Amino acid sequence: MRFIAPWNLGLAVLGGMGVAAFLAGIHLDLSWLRLSSKAVPVLCLAVWLWPPRERYAWWIAAGLVLSLVGDMVLEADEQLFLPALGAFLLAHVAYAAAYLTLSRTPRWSLGALFLLAGAGIWLFLRPHLGTLAPPVGVYVAVICTMMWRAAALMGAEGLARREQWAALAGALCFGLSDALLAFRLFVSPIEGMNYVSILLYWVGQLGIAFSAVPAQPQTRTYRSSTP
Repeated sequence: MRFIAPWNLGLAVLGGMGVAAFLAGIHLDLSWLRLSSKAVPVLCLAVWLWPPRERYAWWIAAGLVLSLVGDMVLEADEQLFLPALGAFLLAHVAYAAAYLTLSRTPRWSLGALFLLAGAGIWLFLRPHLGTLAPPVGVYVAVICTMMWRAAALMGAEGLARREQWAALAGALCFGLSDALLAFRLFVSPIEGMNYVSILLYWVGQLGIAFSAVPAQPQTRTYRSSTP
């Protein structure tokens, strides 16, 4: 089993150490500790996934790498919010592209739910965004599309049931993490919300990565990789 292999166990321990170090950096207000540890958990997930075996996994790997870029840019300087936002936006595009390789069934009712949720969040944030309202609006639209396509995977062929649930749970956790982060940055910096936001982010990335790293990869049946 891949989850108890020494290499995977080592990655899990290293990732856990990165989580602990970053949380300690928040608690102790040590910027150097936060900067040196923030990317570790997602980097471990990217290594866990490597080498990607199918088109789905390649897109997920691309999303993880883009998320790493966003992590480092945002942690290095919050004034670089827009470049970090762009990196995360591209990560969501990559995740949505991965989901579309397995299912292009519209599932319009699900799409409508995420559209309403995204519109509600953006309308709530808009008075606090100033000149950032347009790019944040685009980002909200993209992440809601990513969550919609993750939800549309449920019942699709080409992905085991547990991996479908992992992709959906990961996408939803990522979306909730971003909503909490936006609330903290633009509305009210509620004490402790940064801990919840980052933990949800890592759980979300874990779920998304898990969907591309099955315990028995040889049993997965993918659709043709022909574009």
